[in-house]
Amino acid sequence: MAFPELDGFEIVPHLTALAIAYALAFPIGWDREKATRSAGLRTFPLVALASCGFVQATESMLAGSPEGTARIVEGLITGIGFIGGGAILKDGLSVRGTATAASIWATGAIGTAVGLGTLDVAVAISVLTFLTLKLLPILKPGDNPE
Repeated sequence: MAFPELDGFEIVPHLTALAIAYALAFPIGWDREKATRSAGLRTFPLVALASCGFVQATESMLAGSPEGTARIVEGLITGIGFIGGGAILKDGLSVRGTATAASIWATGAIGTAVGLGTLDVAVAISVLTFLTLKLLPILKPGDNPE
């Protein structure tokens, strides 16, 4: 049978982790949406949710196998990089979307960190990403943060 006995079916811890990943990514998506970027309010929480989900979905299969877990994380890093690449747009000599692409990558790291149970890392990435998007444009000459 493809599914183990349902006696140990515990969805609440997984829903909690998925909700945390979603919530930590939401402000980043909100910021990108307000700035009318190529990815926004739906993309960022979904990237974090999926990253967390992939880690959690494989945790019982990979228990005690750091190499297996590393392969899952490597795949996530590559796949999310591919998604982020789609946010980068070239228009003549200018390139736009690199901050959005990097934010997508950071959001994948948030979901992965939550899935791995390192909430402190996930919160730190979320806060620093949000602050970078909100505060650093002020320092860039000729850029208006809003």
